[in-house]
Amino acid sequence: MELRDFFLGMTAAERLDFARRCRTTPGHLRNVAYGKPCGENLAIAIDRESAGKVPVETLRPDCDWAYLRGRPRPEAA
Repeated sequence: MELRDFFLGMTAAERLDFARRCRTTPGHLRNVAYGKPCGENLAIAIDRESAGKVPVETLRPDCDWAYLRGRPRPEAA
């Protein structure tokens, strides 16, 4: 799932709570949802706090998450 669909599907109170758990602001998450790049730590927090519904791979496709997860890269499979 994309962050935009996940985040915009929440109420304002849910967005605020989610942002706090991710240690950022709802405004920053909205910017990321619409394409602003985010750091690795925020990508991990979003993955964690969304219970995997918004995976880090959709937020930071430039990072080798497969290596960190102990899996081969998709293009090498």
